[in-house]
Amino acid sequence: MLAEVVRSGFVECKHRGPLAALGADGEVQVAVGNASEPIFPRSSNKPLQAVAMLRCGLRLDGKLLALAAASHSGEDFHVAGVRQILAAAGLSEADLRCPPDWPLDEKERHTMLLAGAGPDRVHMNCSGKHAAMLATCVAAGWPTATYTDPAHPLQVEIRSLVAKLAGEPVSLIGVDGCGAPIMALSVFGLARAFRALVLANPGTPERAVADAMRADPAWTSGTARPERVLMEAVPGLLLKSGAEGVEAFALANGRAGAFKIEDGAARARVPVTVALLTELGARGVPGADLARLDELAMTPVMGGGAVVGEVRATLPRG
Repeated sequence: MLAEVVRSGFVECKHRGPLAALGADGEVQVAVGNASEPIFPRSSNKPLQAVAMLRCGLRLDGKLLALAAASHSGEDFHVAGVRQILAAAGLSEADLRCPPDWPLDEKERHTMLLAGAGPDRVHMNCSGKHAAMLATCVAAGWPTATYTDPAHPLQVEIRSLVAKLAGEPVSLIGVDGCGAPIMALSVFGLARAFRALVLANPGTPERAVADAMRADPAWTSGTARPERVLMEAVPGLLLKSGAEGVEAFALANGRAGAFKIEDGAARARVPVTVALLTELGARGVPGADLARLDELAMTPVMGGGAVVGEVRATLPRG
């Protein structure tokens, strides 16, 4: 069990799942559940995909590289960044193969609704990744119309690089919510991959992605998202959430962790993340904002407009 929901002093729900954590030396520090069994990391794979794109010829850095690894909120700067990536490659929104969607950010959704606009591809949270995939194809001279096909040269290269970073073969390829291929890994493999990114030498594609995400965390998620708050609260933290209760991260010293909430409950993800970060020593990182970590460690449970309980981590010891 990784988390429990407490209402009025009564445990009314429990969230379970596999979890793995690695020490600074790469050795297993915590392992619970089926940590060696494959899961779909969903958007937690995006930093790995971005590394592969750089290795295939993508020319992005800074905020736009962070956007290539993002599940963005669809805020104005995200949308402008996606359009900038496409324009630089001589492409347009019509070339995107992600489905039309509303922005994740509630304020942006309301703005679009009030303007009479509908969902579109550029506001979809994976459009940064898709724009970067298209730009990579242009740089490499590959066809753009079929870039989401698992047999496309880009996806073949991504699969190879993901397996290398994870230190294990990709056991299954599925279709992600955005239509791009999703490669299955264990939570062990996911933690190893994030560790590889933060420990890579400066100037390498791995380090470039890690540094871009850490420098501009609002570009990998959004201004109001807990992922941004966590990365700002712990200097040097690289973190990427995925759908269906997935989280992966690495501290600058190589300590890394990953887990999946089996029932896919997003509400349990942040408390478990904070507990695991604490287990791996994040509170001792110079400059860590302990107050913000404390704030995120507990998700309130509401009743009649008042706080009557909490979603709290029950991190087991492996």
